[in-house]
Amino acid sequence: MKMKHITIQSAEFEKSVKFYEDIAGLTICGDMRGKGAMNIVFLADDNGGTCVEIIESPEQAYSGTGISIGFEVEDAEAYREKLSEKGLDPTPMITPFPGTSFFFVNDPDGVQVQFICEK
Repeated sequence: MKMKHITIQSAEFEKSVKFYEDIAGLTICGDMRGKGAMNIVFLADDNGGTCVEIIESPEQAYSGTGISIGFEVEDAEAYREKLSEKGLDPTPMITPFPGTSFFFVNDPDGVQVQFICEK
């Protein structure tokens, strides 16, 4: 069995697509905007692993807590600086044990997105 995708029901559809492209570094691998009853975009990393599926759905948009999506980065501190410079508000750096550090930012719908470095 292989994990295929993670779905985010979005009230901020275009902003969310742009966030996952510009901030998480994903690229669109499936674009169904204007091709059916709803707008859907799939995004993936260069390895083509698990996709993030964004569905335009203001009435069912995520509004809770307790869920995060994690992305691995080479240098968490440097990436945190980069996102701060882009006007985002990352959490303080978290280092739960030696060799692992991460931080979070919220996507346009409030989903927590983690950027983690493990050395």
